[in-house]
Order: sequence, then C-alpha cells, then structure tokens
Amino acid sequence: MQAMKPLMEELYEEELQALAAHDAFPKPHNWRLSPRAVRSFIVGEEEPLPLNGKEVRIRRKFYGDDALVERAIVTLAGNRGLMLIGEPGTAKTMLSELLSAAICGNSRNTVQGTAATTEDVIKYSWNYALLLAKGPVREALVPGPLFHGMEQGILTRFEELTRCPQEVQDSLVSVLSDKVINIPELGEAGLLAAKPGFNIIATANTRDRGVNEMSSALKRRFNFETVKPIADVKLEAEIMESQVTQLLGASGIQPEIDHEVLQLLATVFHELREGVTADGRRIDRPSSVMSTAEAVSVYFQSAMDAYYYGNGRVKMDALVKYLAGTVAKEQKDDTEKLRSYFNSIIKQRSQAGGGVWREFFEARKHLK
Repeated sequence: MQAMKPLMEELYEEELQALAAHDAFPKPHNWRLSPRAVRSFIVGEEEPLPLNGKEVRIRRKFYGDDALVERAIVTLAGNRGLMLIGEPGTAKTMLSELLSAAICGNSRNTVQGTAATTEDVIKYSWNYALLLAKGPVREALVPGPLFHGMEQGILTRFEELTRCPQEVQDSLVSVLSDKVINIPELGEAGLLAAKPGFNIIATANTRDRGVNEMSSALKRRFNFETVKPIADVKLEAEIMESQVTQLLGASGIQPEIDHEVLQLLATVFHELREGVTADGRRIDRPSSVMSTAEAVSVYFQSAMDAYYYGNGRVKMDALVKYLAGTVAKEQKDDTEKLRSYFNSIIKQRSQAGGGVWREFFEARKHLK
C-alpha cells in the first residue's frame, strides 16, 4: 500500500541510484553521495543519466537560491549544524528532507519540536519493564532521533526548534560542540560518540521569533540560512502545478489543471503576500501566511471539490471559499482586507480583461 506521504528517498529512489552510479567525486565520511551529486539531486541536471538501460532525468525539486543549497551542503559536511529559517511555507522542511535523503538515505530520523518536547524525547528514554528486570543495561535503553543519528552517523532533522522550551534547545549545545551524549546510568560504557556523517538540520519559522528565543551559545553552533518566498509569479505557478499534479495523482485523481486559474491564484497569493500589485499599487497585507504551500492547498481543495461535487472543472465559487478560509485563519480583519482587494484590484481586472478575473470577482459573495 502506498504511503500518503512517501519519504524522499523512496519517491526519488531511481534518481538517487542514477546519481550514485555516476558519482566519481570525493565524499565526506559516511555520505552516500558527494556534495556535487547532492546538489544535482536537489537543483536538477540538464542531461539525463543512464541507469539499467534507460535514461533517468534528475528533476529540480527545490526552487530557490542555488547558492543557498550549496552553502547548506558544505555546512553539513563540516562540524556546524544547519539552521533553515524563513516564513512558513517556504519549503524549509522539504529542503531538509531532500538533503537527508541524498546524504544518508534516511529523511525520517526526525524530531518534531513542540512546547511538550522533552530532552528524553530527542536523546533517549528507558523501557521501564526491562529497567526493573535487568537494571540500567543497553538493552533497556530506548534511543531517540539524536541518539540514532550519532550512533549510525546520519543526519537528525529537528523541525520547529524554536517551538521547544529553551532548556530542551540548550541540550543540543554539548551535542553540537563535543559530538557526544553521556548516559550516566551505563557507567563507563555510557559515553556515545557520534560517528562521522552525523549532523543536525534544524528549521524555524520567523513568525515564531520570540516564542522560545535560542540562546547565543546555541546560535553559535549553527550556520543560519534564510529560505525566502518565491519572487517570480510565473515560477510560482509552475511549482504549484507540479505540486497539485502530484497531490491529485496520489489521491487517485487524473488531474486536469486549469492553467489560467492557476496563474490567477499565483498572482493573488503573490500580491497579498507582498502587499503590492503587479502594477505597483499598495494593498493591505493579511497577517495570515500566504505561502506557495497555502496556494497549492487552495487549488488542491478546489480541484477535489470539483471532482467530488462538480464536473471536474475548478469553479471560482470553490476557489474563493477556500481562499477565504486560508486568509481568515488568524485575525478577523484579514477577511476585510481580502474583500477590499476584491473590490478594488480584482474588480478593475474583471472590467478590463473579463475571463477568469470576471468569474473570480463575481464569486466574491463567498467572502464571509
């Protein structure tokens, strides 16, 4: 049975095999691919690679700053952790998954940071039945993701690090500095030294800044890279098409993408996110996240609505309803900002060009 969200190493298994078969460049200890091949896996290659009698195309998977990808790879090859920061929905998690899949073939060794995350969740805990029966032996120890990463020499992904309490964050300081975990209960055998290849990729949303601020000591042990939103509307529409096609296919639906509607949605999200229209007019920005990921979700839900309740064609009524639901997540006045955008910018475009813009404007009654 296919997983709802396949791991990156499973989804792109053939590409990883093709890159490994043709990878003649130097590799850091315990890496499956060289830094050059990791870069190719993430940003793509123009020429396909032969594998088992066929040509395998290495597709671009991350649309952003290629130099950022290169710096991230070099950071992970060194002795400092990698911290990816940025607005929600800028593909920080996806980039960390891609890096992990290419470097160690394991993107699932992950800590999901929350206010309830504790040190034993990320390092190790105990099987108390075995602990009572046999005492503090290795068999009774239950490894956490950090323990696994150090023991196997693989990457540990730490999602939403700044959502964790500061004392939990600071437990990473010694791990990143000394690359060891001390387990006092095991005595002399209780010192776990990280194998080559271990490192940490952490992510944090800039909107969470100040929730649990990282200490200066921990910040010094990470290289920070800011992942920015897609700036080009045409490129954003292309990314949305790729993601929507993949999501619909995974749901067993033959996608019929309406490119005009997709371009309209990409334009709307870009303008609301930036607070300025394509012709330079200022508009009120909603406080909600207006990321590419949210735009994909709006089109995907509209396409699902059309598949189950309509004739398969995305209707503007559904598009506006799901857009309104996305915008109205945080503050009530965000809906008023969206309504104002419709009554000014969308209205003018509907009068000037008609077509999908007119249909979009006429569906404004769903802005409740």
